[in-house]
Amino acid sequence: MSLAVPPETGSQPTPAASTASNDSPPRPPFAQDWGRIARMGAVGAVGQIFISLSNMPVKLDGRAIIEGILSLGYLSLVVLPFAVGSRVGYQVRREGVPFHRPGTYEVVGGAACGAVVGGGLSLLAILIANFDLREPLVNWSPILADLLAFNRGTVFAVVIWLAVGAVIGALGGLLRVIPPLAKRILWTVVLTLFGAAVLESLTTDLAEGMGLEGPVEWFYAPRGGLTVTGVIALAIGSTVLAVVGRGRVKGAKARIDSLEGPARTRAHLGLILATGAVLVILPMFAGKLTNELLANVGLFVLLALGLNVVVGLAGILDLGYVAFFAVGSYSAAVLTAAASPRINPELPWFVALIGVVILTGLVGLFIGAPVIRMRGDYLAIVTLGFGEIIRLLFLSDWLSGWFGGSQGITNIPGAEIFGLAEVSGTDPRSVFYLVLAFCAIAIYVSWRLERSRIGRAWMAVREDETVAEAMGINTVNVKLLAFVVGAVLGSFSGAIFAAKVGSVFPSSFLILVSIVILVVVIFGGMGSIVGVIAGSAVLIGVLGGPKQPGLLAEFSEFKLLIYGALLVWMMLARPEGLIPSVRRTRELHQEEMAQDAWLRGQTGDDEKADDDKGATAGRTVAGES
Repeated sequence: MSLAVPPETGSQPTPAASTASNDSPPRPPFAQDWGRIARMGAVGAVGQIFISLSNMPVKLDGRAIIEGILSLGYLSLVVLPFAVGSRVGYQVRREGVPFHRPGTYEVVGGAACGAVVGGGLSLLAILIANFDLREPLVNWSPILADLLAFNRGTVFAVVIWLAVGAVIGALGGLLRVIPPLAKRILWTVVLTLFGAAVLESLTTDLAEGMGLEGPVEWFYAPRGGLTVTGVIALAIGSTVLAVVGRGRVKGAKARIDSLEGPARTRAHLGLILATGAVLVILPMFAGKLTNELLANVGLFVLLALGLNVVVGLAGILDLGYVAFFAVGSYSAAVLTAAASPRINPELPWFVALIGVVILTGLVGLFIGAPVIRMRGDYLAIVTLGFGEIIRLLFLSDWLSGWFGGSQGITNIPGAEIFGLAEVSGTDPRSVFYLVLAFCAIAIYVSWRLERSRIGRAWMAVREDETVAEAMGINTVNVKLLAFVVGAVLGSFSGAIFAAKVGSVFPSSFLILVSIVILVVVIFGGMGSIVGVIAGSAVLIGVLGGPKQPGLLAEFSEFKLLIYGALLVWMMLARPEGLIPSVRRTRELHQEEMAQDAWLRGQTGDDEKADDDKGATAGRTVAGES
């Protein structure tokens, strides 16, 4: 009788088990890397001083988050201790390197790092009390000192910010210790409360349109900010939502992604129709302020969709995109206004739009032809120069007989819609509907082009122009076509802008507009239509455009600072953007994916080798028996 011993199953751990087996006990609480804590704390302290001397806390102190408890100004002072306290305990999982389970080590390290960050404000309070540096630092003032000290003196400021920094930093470290569900609940509650406070004006405006002033007054205080009862109710509701909806959004997205063919098309069409219905119905209940905000966001969505074709799909860094916006506005003004300086055909708006598209397309060819063979930084610099050249031409006395020079063109009529209605700035709701219609056209055109042969050629040029040319793609024609398509989409926004505002001036088309649109595209996700829309809604809707107010009007002085900080953070932490396209994500993370695939292949080879060894041993034992 032979006794066969089967190979042992489970003797070789799976990759997940292997990772878990590398987990080590928590580190001792005070066995900290004090040098790292000092470095990170010093960076955070410098950031705290910079934020304070930018006068952001003083300016934002008037915007309440929770009535009588927390303002936006003080919130700007506690973000850095929390972020640094959470970061100090961060560990990277590496193959073969022990991963310590989070514990009191992270909390103590976060508290220590947060105290160092808070010490920056303590030091600033001492310096303001003993020195007068208002000549080089205009915000070095007693107002800032009173805000840091809560109107209780310098000693109190020193003690309180050390304590507040330690507590907030410890909370940041605690974030790495708590279970995933608790972390999910905490983030849901925090984002819900912050979102409700930020969207206060929008919520109250919609509530008035729907006749729901009573519930809104229960949530919001008369002078602004959430009431304590409103905070409790929102916290309870968001907690229930976090628990009940756990994994449901990801599950629904996974189910939609798993669909193929007509089923997936129907699912996407249903989502598009639902979103369109909300956007059509929402302005009916909103007031003028909300509709004005929606119209501004829509104009930047239209501009961002055009730049997304140039930068996101074709990979051409165009820093002078505002030129097409300006050409579209001035062309519409000259063709429709009776008061245009030299030529005044007074065409209907839709007829003039044909001329606007043709003229802007020609300008796109004119700008693109001499620079299209350039690459990289040279192309960006030249497009930046052309953007300024176009603005200076509209401003010059040489062409003032055509475009009015510094006086611009005024008394531009509204956009007449086939004789049925007239869209003008006095009715922001109608402007939004017009913008929405053109955004739908731009989205459809972008979507079709992205999935066409031209779109694939654009993406090939973006990835590697030399290889694309070697594969037979006419890179010059392809890039010129991207310039023209982007110019035409930008001209739509310019034509609507002229009809909305009723006047155009060269000062409306500064290079800053191009920078803001580029930030929107990068923040939302280059090459992603949904990402571009989300980026416009978040940045333009909340912070506002270069000259357009957002929901947080208090940020008007700090918009460029926040744009820059967001851009740096996105480049370091999430270069693919907020809602990236799958293709773009794979391009940016292809090295990481290749490394992960290599590790999985190595693990699979090891498991197969161990299984073969086990089978050989079993056969040997059976033969000996």
